[in-house]
Amino acid sequence: MAAKLKKGDKVVVLAGKDKGKQGEITSVNPSKGKAVVEGVNVAIRHTRATQGDQGGRRPVAMPIDLSNLALLDANGKATRVGFKMDGDKKVRYAKTTGDVI
Repeated sequence: MAAKLKKGDKVVVLAGKDKGKQGEITSVNPSKGKAVVEGVNVAIRHTRATQGDQGGRRPVAMPIDLSNLALLDANGKATRVGFKMDGDKKVRYAKTTGDVI
């Protein structure tokens, strides 16, 4: 199945503790249905000091379910993603504006 959300997309969180926050997708795991969005779902991880790195408490963005994310269209509003054929190529488009993503 084609991916509606991909790495580099600007998204908004629809549900959870970070509802309303916006960010860019840094990685997607399609098999688990999750994505990592920068600045969203941040947890504190305790890391041990190594020879080249000082340890301590580090904020790390944790994966969030794809169903809780919506793509931002050109107007900055949440939109659903559809697919259509553009010539002989399948493209994603924003359902609110109809623009190709």
